[in-house]
Amino acid sequence: MSLENIQYETIMHEYNRRQIRNRRTLEERRKQVYRQIPRLKEIQDDIASLSARRVHSLLLEKRAESASAYEKKLANLAQERLRLLKEHGFEPDYLEMPYVCPLCKDTGYDNRGKCACFQKLAADLFCTQYGLGQILEKENFELFSFSCYSDKIKDGNTGKTPLEHAQFAVEKAWEFIRQFNQTAPNLFIYGDTGVGKTYLSHCIAREILKKAYGVLYFPSYDLFDLLAKETFSKEPGGQGTMEYVLNCDLLILDDLGTEMTNAFVSSQLFLIVNERMLREKSTIVSTNLSLEAFPGLYSTRTFSRIIQNYKFINLIGEDIRLL
Repeated sequence: MSLENIQYETIMHEYNRRQIRNRRTLEERRKQVYRQIPRLKEIQDDIASLSARRVHSLLLEKRAESASAYEKKLANLAQERLRLLKEHGFEPDYLEMPYVCPLCKDTGYDNRGKCACFQKLAADLFCTQYGLGQILEKENFELFSFSCYSDKIKDGNTGKTPLEHAQFAVEKAWEFIRQFNQTAPNLFIYGDTGVGKTYLSHCIAREILKKAYGVLYFPSYDLFDLLAKETFSKEPGGQGTMEYVLNCDLLILDDLGTEMTNAFVSSQLFLIVNERMLREKSTIVSTNLSLEAFPGLYSTRTFSRIIQNYKFINLIGEDIRLL
């Protein structure tokens, strides 16, 4: 899902809106402060005049001592401005441009290329393809119910009921959310069809989005199909999806195992798991596969990475959708 022209334009239009909003906010602040502290308007005018004269001195007169005198006056004016702002209860940067993202100054690009905020906007845009925003209004922790999980039957392997498994899963999900911006945690959620794996992933996604991080959601089949089309396409510029897959704050890879598994899929899954681990990016994988079947379908190498770096959550029980 490399950015199409219209998608790129949508993101850049958002940056343009931010810049306009920032300028309006700054102008309103200046009017407010200048009415309350007229001296600050005089200081601002003096700073603008002295700055111009300083440049003129350097370019035409080439006198370092003259420029130094201007710098001293400018420093004194700056100190007076800070003092007046503080005395009247304003923050020191109140008259500076109020950027949403100070790293790129709301341009979308920093000195390394695309800014992290650009990646988040792109991830948010991609999520709309699957209607994730609407889904999260219906599938979240506020609406989560343990009543769908039985407390009567027990798992033959663990001796725990589906309810106990679900309670453990929710506990680990909240632990994941709390640790998200500290340790880049990963989750591997597995179990039969319809036991709530995708629902739990959506619950987590909503909480992470509320923290203003970028979440990229893909059904496994769609992601690998898209990567294959881009990889083997002869169209120029059609290989941008992996960039977002590897760099988004949280990647949710849902229903792993539903795609047509082959050498390409296996290699791409290893790349995603390994590279996101190295970049300290969080990933949630959900699958209907058993732990025993996973290495045979993909690779022992991939499963080894997952075992070492993911926390496992097993959900069991009847198909909630039928209930």
